[in-house]
Amino acid sequence: MTNLAIITVSWNTCDLLRRSIETAHASLAGSGIAYTIVVVDNGSMDGTPAMLRAEHPEVLLLEAGRNLGFAGGNNFALRRVLGVGSWELGRFAPTPNSQLPTPNYVFLLNPDTEVIGDAIPALVRYLEAHPDVAVVGPRLRYPDGSVQPSRRRFPTKGVYFWESTPLEQRWPNNPWARRYRLVATPDDHEQEVDWLVGAALMVRRAAIEGAGLLDAGFPMYSEELEWQRRIRGIGVGSWGLGERYQPPTPTSQLPRIIYLPSATIIHHEGKSSEQAPAQRYLNFQRGRLRDARMVYGDRFAAWLRLFLRAAYAVELATEGVKWVLGHKRPLRAQRVAIYRQVLREL
Repeated sequence: MTNLAIITVSWNTCDLLRRSIETAHASLAGSGIAYTIVVVDNGSMDGTPAMLRAEHPEVLLLEAGRNLGFAGGNNFALRRVLGVGSWELGRFAPTPNSQLPTPNYVFLLNPDTEVIGDAIPALVRYLEAHPDVAVVGPRLRYPDGSVQPSRRRFPTKGVYFWESTPLEQRWPNNPWARRYRLVATPDDHEQEVDWLVGAALMVRRAAIEGAGLLDAGFPMYSEELEWQRRIRGIGVGSWGLGERYQPPTPTSQLPRIIYLPSATIIHHEGKSSEQAPAQRYLNFQRGRLRDARMVYGDRFAAWLRLFLRAAYAVELATEGVKWVLGHKRPLRAQRVAIYRQVLREL
């Protein structure tokens, strides 16, 4: 029987998490898929653990006691779900007395999501029918029904300077970001991509065992990019629990990552991170800097850091002038505080 583990990392998203769990159950009802929902609570102060114990005792609750971030929280659950005793890249040793059935697939699902229809069984069926696919993800929609861009190519150097930086506010349709987000490719077509946004990722267990866990060195953002780059790079080899990973032969086909628009999930984007806006900016850019250093080296990352500091300094000065001129002072004061913290800590 197919076995699925659904992992959700939550921080102060009690009401959204409740809805996410309810829609996940509804999606899987009658599917014949055995599944376990695992929630990692990253030190929430909104009553999340109490809600789960009272309303969803079937959910496996793992209380981290503090905010481990997206990567750290998912790794906390993955170690439990996969029965990991020790883990290094290229070496996996299971814990013999794991109380959970080992899943065929793991679904990383944000707490601010609502599963539509049979989206989860559709993703499972796709992986079962395509053994060369390591990761599959749905089409994400915002609550108003519009499509949330979730398909990506691996970032080129230009992307680091133009995507989600102050420059993009000046030139939102720049060619680097457009290519990166696959703007020219219809979002209603099934397609192979380089990586997918991590709000809803169905991952084959063997791919996790080959690539290793997420890199918890990322505070938040870009960890799913780095992880999927690693998954794409390991190829299709053989893996037995407790055995050493065997790399593929030169003729092996690399594992694929697929965007499947016939499966749809609503994503209330950023409901955890918006609670700390300055930290959101910091975490995003720190993740980008870490990824840039991994791919393009220390020198490129140093130049990128200088650029980001200069860009945010300009934003700080601009907001300060607008405050002096009396334009929407509460908004300008908030932005000045955010940019000042970003400059101080970046």
